[in-house]
Amino acid sequence: MPGSSGKKLFVGPRFRRIRQQLGLSQTQIAEGLGISPSYINLIERNQRPVTAQLLLRLAETYDLDLRDLATADEDRFFAELNEIFSDPLFRQIDLPKQELRDLAELCPGVTHSLQRLYAAYTEARRGETLVAAQMADRDDGSRFEANPIERVRDLIEANRNYFPELEQAAENLRDELNVPSEGLFAALSARLREKHSIVTRIMPVDVMRETLRRFDRHRRQLLISELVDGPGRAFQLAFQAGLAECSTTFETIVNRAGPLDDTPRRLYRITLANYFAAATMMPYQAFHGAAESLSYDVHVLAQRFNAGFEQVCHRLTTLQRPNARGVPFFMLRVDNAGNVSKRFSSGTFPFSKFGGTCPLWNVHSTFDTPDRLLKQVIEMPDGARYFSIAQMVRRPVAPHPQPQPRFAIGLGCEIRHASRLVYATGMDLEKTEGTPIGVNCRLCERENCSQRAEPPITRTLILDENTRRVSSFAFSNAREL
Repeated sequence: MPGSSGKKLFVGPRFRRIRQQLGLSQTQIAEGLGISPSYINLIERNQRPVTAQLLLRLAETYDLDLRDLATADEDRFFAELNEIFSDPLFRQIDLPKQELRDLAELCPGVTHSLQRLYAAYTEARRGETLVAAQMADRDDGSRFEANPIERVRDLIEANRNYFPELEQAAENLRDELNVPSEGLFAALSARLREKHSIVTRIMPVDVMRETLRRFDRHRRQLLISELVDGPGRAFQLAFQAGLAECSTTFETIVNRAGPLDDTPRRLYRITLANYFAAATMMPYQAFHGAAESLSYDVHVLAQRFNAGFEQVCHRLTTLQRPNARGVPFFMLRVDNAGNVSKRFSSGTFPFSKFGGTCPLWNVHSTFDTPDRLLKQVIEMPDGARYFSIAQMVRRPVAPHPQPQPRFAIGLGCEIRHASRLVYATGMDLEKTEGTPIGVNCRLCERENCSQRAEPPITRTLILDENTRRVSSFAFSNAREL
């Protein structure tokens, strides 16, 4: 954080997020910093300032990069607020950008509430009459979950996609199994059978039909389709082991989120079990060490840990352990129609919550080059630059004549971290021209883009039958107010 050594700062919300990301109580962090719990409480409520010396002590004690921790959430919240207030609904409100930044920094709870309110509004605007019906039926004071998928994504982001309890549990399990990656499937199968009386069976596709995994509670059988590849089979067994052995831990984490409706609660639990499965396949300490020594070579990491390309990319976004942090990656999974089915960020990349992605980002080009890994320097309208790689993946195998599922995986980081990646070897990152992209078309104000699918909602559309521009849409230079 900026500031001279004697400057006092009121950064309560930031301090609280740092503590929560570390998984510490106020008493625990007070002991670590040598101050009283009551003083920590006053700091977090912005009733006492925090000196730069205390922040430096925090950084030294817990090996934190305060620059990243102090700005990542605020940047993300600001981007989301900017997206919301760009809607024509607010065109009569002249809201300065600095006020949005102040709101994102000082009132993250209000920011989150606005996001959820706007999500409910957009659903209702699209004709989802179920929204009104569900809200009308609620008289018990419980909170309405407009979109359970977005709600769980918010919870993952709030935890920086890192859950120390699950990391420790997964490492403990691997230590007990004490097998190399290629022996994990057999070891997990034996553990499920011997400890939980669950028998694993690989089943023919004509028996499983459209199901890839099914747990038969009555017969105590875990059935996995033969269509699932080796890494996928190990993942499914680790997932089942997590449900069997970490149920209490899952519930503790879910309960920390506060009141949740049944659907997001179940989805959050499944997400945590998936996290545990990945951590079991790629234990934190071993995986982080390998990632650093291999300069984040995804294909070699996949080979070493007997994992898939997507599994490794996803795992790379979770390397947020204090004293052993990895590159803060963001990840995206998209189909060839542009639908985003997965997005994670341990950095500051401005994903859109209410739209797709920019077609100029070459993650979409991977469908034309299925056997090639593409790399690209991209630049956002605000000048922020990122380095990304992308590759198409197929999963799982589909029997003829069903279409083969295909997805594009994009993995990237801020340009300042790119030199740590093997993919940037030999590149002059400072001189490499970045491809200008936007968050998505509805929010991007770049002119003359031949790939534009719609005009920006912040500008007035100009129609002229006498002129045909490079872009299908022409719009005014002045923002709508």
